Amino acid sequence: MADSKPSAENGTSAPKSEPKPDVKLPKASKPNPMWKYLGFGENFRPKLPSRNWSIFLAVTGSFTAAVIYDKRETKRVQRKWCRLVEHVGKDPLDPRAMPRKLSVFLEGPPTDGLRSAQDHFKEYVKPVLVASGLDWEFIQGRKEGDIRAELAEKIRKSRLPLEQRVEEDVILEMRTKTGIAEFEGPGGDIVIGRHTWKEYVRGLHEGWLGPLKEPPKPEEEKPQDAPSASNQTSTEIPPTETTTEGTTVFSTENSPQAEPEPEPAKEDEKPKKPPQPAPFISTLAYPSAPTPPNLPTEFDPSTPISFPHILGFLNTPRRLYRFLNRRFLADDIGRDTAAIILSNYRPYKPASLKSSDDSAAESASSEAPLDDGEWGSRTEQATALQEEEKEWHKSVRVHTENEPERTWLEPVVLDPRIASRMRRFELSAEDEERARSIVVPENEIEGFIKGGLRSLGKEVWRWTGIGIEKKPFANVGDPDVDSQG
Repeated sequence: MADSKPSAENGTSAPKSEPKPDVKLPKASKPNPMWKYLGFGENFRPKLPSRNWSIFLAVTGSFTAAVIYDKRETKRVQRKWCRLVEHVGKDPLDPRAMPRKLSVFLEGPPTDGLRSAQDHFKEYVKPVLVASGLDWEFIQGRKEGDIRAELAEKIRKSRLPLEQRVEEDVILEMRTKTGIAEFEGPGGDIVIGRHTWKEYVRGLHEGWLGPLKEPPKPEEEKPQDAPSASNQTSTEIPPTETTTEGTTVFSTENSPQAEPEPEPAKEDEKPKKPPQPAPFISTLAYPSAPTPPNLPTEFDPSTPISFPHILGFLNTPRRLYRFLNRRFLADDIGRDTAAIILSNYRPYKPASLKSSDDSAAESASSEAPLDDGEWGSRTEQATALQEEEKEWHKSVRVHTENEPERTWLEPVVLDPRIASRMRRFELSAEDEERARSIVVPENEIEGFIKGGLRSLGKEVWRWTGIGIEKKPFANVGDPDVDSQG
């Protein structure tokens, strides 16, 4: 193998690098010692971020700015409606009468739990109610049918005379003895969500038009099956007849082998909540139901509160858009809640007929119930929050065999006797004008950082003496200082 190293014998030599001309290189500037004192090290040199970092900071900064802006504007809108109803909490109360109390109807939305409805109430409705100082009570349901059954039972108890009521209210009895009167005036019902509104209307009709006691269930005829092989092999003892005074009793004694063994109860399994009872009256029986004698001329006013709720990964863009525009939802809910507190209400708008000159249709509409498919599509009670049904999950719309009545999927059916007595809260023109004139200052909606900087600037402004006639640290008695003013 040939030697790769050059040798002197061959007359060859290693190539030598040519000498470079003397070039004075610029000396590296020393970093500013300020970075060292700040903890960045001696070799830290500030520079612009790279392309990827610029894209990341631009996207995250824009999203953060949108969230902060929406949160501030949401707080501003809620503060405006709170200021509109603040005077209600300052009004004096009668010490010998109960204050006004509202009823809040909450139910878990389709394919979700009750917690989401509670959070929606706490975020949008509760701030305005707290500012007004009014009291409220919850009527909650975790699954379909709970609100309908509870409201109907509450109305049926109110229809009973005092002597027939089984349950004794100790608190009400004490109020009666001490002479504390109930609140005279309309209370108010806050119904959150389209699904809860459907059950509210259904329970209102069931409670007033249905019977006071549960109707007897039709007995199902059981098919007579042929005796099984095990029963044929088991020894059967003929029934024995025992006669007493006026009665004859037949008894049979089975063998011990025919008695089924009791299944051991599992400790891990929790007892399931019994299903709600079926409605006492069907929607088809509304026209034939008698009018109760104690039916009031007007029901407590109510208002359906919007509750947009959509699930699913493919709906992420829509959910993200709603998350960044919650200020508009807070404005709508704040307006409805303020109308409830100020107790401004009107009748619900009736169904509008296609042909006004058709008198036969008008007379028929006064006798037949209003259906969501025919009349309800133009009735305010049936069309309230109707757009929310389009966002329900498809699993809610699946019908199964031998399924009880589905209030969420059935059309809204209204009876003229009930629909004409329903009232809806609405702001008056004067309150709307007063709400527009309310200006919320910036210091009431600013966050912790901006509020801290503002307070710090005020303190610095005050202690430095800028804008103050006499400085706090001026030497008293100094002619030069006194002459300067």
